Amino acid sequence: MKNQRNLFVISGPSGSGKNTVYDGVRARIPEIAQTVSATTRAIRDGEIDGVDYYFMSVEEFQRKIKEDAFIEYVNYGHNYYGTLKSEITRLTEMGKIIVLIIEVNGALRFKELYPDAETIFIIPPSVEELRHRIVGRGQNTAEETENRLQIAIDEMENMDKYDHCVINDDLNQCIEEVYHIIKGDDQNDQY
Repeated sequence: MKNQRNLFVISGPSGSGKNTVYDGVRARIPEIAQTVSATTRAIRDGEIDGVDYYFMSVEEFQRKIKEDAFIEYVNYGHNYYGTLKSEITRLTEMGKIIVLIIEVNGALRFKELYPDAETIFIIPPSVEELRHRIVGRGQNTAEETENRLQIAIDEMENMDKYDHCVINDDLNQCIEEVYHIIKGDDQNDQY
């Protein structure tokens, strides 16, 4: 699949704001479509199956792994997450600019399969701010928070493998920078 600036990956640690940044860019570029990931985690209030995620049982997810249905998948925080090959096909056929929001290891594996894809890493301004954002969600126990923070620190060690790195210190500025990367005029990129 030739990119022609239509295939992008956004990653960043939990709490970096990658989904919020994506939403801001999406509001400015309506032809962008995010792949819908599959997961075995429990559905949260307000989430819709097939819109936020494809929610699956562990058994169904593992069956799809055996069927080679995923481009990439990972077990993260005791749950599976993955990108179905059918999502890339579906969005390509619609003529969309495709954006995957996936974790670091999945992004690096995806880049191997789609070398023309452009990768963007969203960086929190500091580890302290990252901790504040994760705790502020109120969705995790203290142990889960510390686990997510350690995973985030480990993930940030791979940011030099990305095509672009953008600090999310000022949300509007971060959205603007990612917008310019996707539009192809990324002269203000920080990396």
